[in-house]
Amino acid sequence: MLLDSRLLRMVREVAGEFARALANGRKILLIGNGGSAADAQHIAAEFVARYMLERAPLPAIALTTDTSALTAIGNDYAFEEVFSRQVEALGAKGDILVGFTTSGRSPNILKAFDVARKKKMITVGFTGKNGHALQGQCDYCFCVPSRVTPRIQESHTLIAHILCELSENLLAQRRPRSPKSNTRR
Repeated sequence: MLLDSRLLRMVREVAGEFARALANGRKILLIGNGGSAADAQHIAAEFVARYMLERAPLPAIALTTDTSALTAIGNDYAFEEVFSRQVEALGAKGDILVGFTTSGRSPNILKAFDVARKKKMITVGFTGKNGHALQGQCDYCFCVPSRVTPRIQESHTLIAHILCELSENLLAQRRPRSPKSNTRR
């Protein structure tokens, strides 16, 4: 993936959105299916634990982890509703929804983005070359120019890690740092 000026500008903008939302007491909700569910969980953990800096925990929730909610919603409604109902219940204006989908066509992801936009949440998508359906639902969309799932997911992780680091740095500029070391776990 080439790092062109548009991508770099969007990375800076999204990191700013994350930092502003978190500084204002908002939260980040993350979603995905399969390997992308693991990506959502991974990035949520980077915010709640820490990425590079010692700091207070930040509110980020992977909506992929509550098996009771996932199975109840999937059973009582439909699999397409597993994230949208959680976004409806937990999301609020000014929160951020981050969705990972290599295809950009996952019905449950698209439905969640529709709910998030109605709730006036900021929406950030991560997809691959064929992710046009998701692109139309996002305020920001990182569309990796590949159709190869492993390359798309690797790129998503790289971009998400950069976003974590930039967000932490922006938040650290707003608050005094803890005296502990900034070494990685």
